[in-house]
Amino acid sequence: MGDFNHPDICWRDNAAERKQSRRFLECVDDNFLLQVIEEPTRRGAMLDLVLTNKEGLVGDVKLKGSLGCGDHEMVEFRILRAARRVCSKLPTLDFRRADLGLFRDLLGRIPWDKALEGRGAQDSWLIFKGHFCQAQEQCMPTKRKSSKNTKRPAWMNKELLGKGKHKKEAYRGWKQGQVAWEEYRETVQAARDQVRKPKP
Repeated sequence: MGDFNHPDICWRDNAAERKQSRRFLECVDDNFLLQVIEEPTRRGAMLDLVLTNKEGLVGDVKLKGSLGCGDHEMVEFRILRAARRVCSKLPTLDFRRADLGLFRDLLGRIPWDKALEGRGAQDSWLIFKGHFCQAQEQCMPTKRKSSKNTKRPAWMNKELLGKGKHKKEAYRGWKQGQVAWEEYRETVQAARDQVRKPKP
């Protein structure tokens, strides 16, 4: 947790304007982290974040006002130690039942040149996003995650889990001086490439 100073990130849409913020979002996604703050913590911006690698580990998040002369909100939360199962209420896209042909067809029918003509980057993005989400609702059904995989993304399979395990082993070996830096870096890059291919 801390002040990450990325005011341009929209956590609801998982989008950002600045390159540095987009790289931060990619890092969060690549490490399967969840961001649990939902309200602005400083002058209408969400700068202070709480990140966790397990859904249900952090709860009762509250903003408690500023401390002294500080202009940041204090963040209070609980780390839930009890080993209880948390059933995810968030729906996830069911790619196995998705009609990708129809999805491509719906987006292909849109006259993008006319739709985006004279628009700035932000307006163009909102127009594209609106059409994309509308087509997604028509072509991609949703499902609830099973309770045993609540923190695992829908596209994560056994092969990718193995890549992640291999990456951790390489890191441990490098820290202990058993693996060269070049070998560790190649392992990390290969794992990152494999993870990003199936991500939606």
